[in-house]
Amino acid sequence: MRTTLTLDDDLATALKERARRADQPFKQVVNDTLRRGLSPALAEAAEPRYAVTPHGSGFRPGVDPLRLNQLNDSLEAADFAGPPPL
Repeated sequence: MRTTLTLDDDLATALKERARRADQPFKQVVNDTLRRGLSPALAEAAEPRYAVTPHGSGFRPGVDPLRLNQLNDSLEAADFAGPPPL
């Protein structure tokens, strides 16, 4: 269907930019945008929600944090001493 529609300048600019970035005709971008706005269920179905899955952040069983500090100290000392002579 052909119709005349008066758009605000900022909306027209945003739609033209979206059409350029998506490499789609202006008409298609306007129709897609109107469809998403008129049917919220369709818009939500198109973009799945981002879900965060929590994980434990502790040390694995058998890892002693005090030994990790000792290992860190020895690595820093070795780094400070430089590479071994050839």
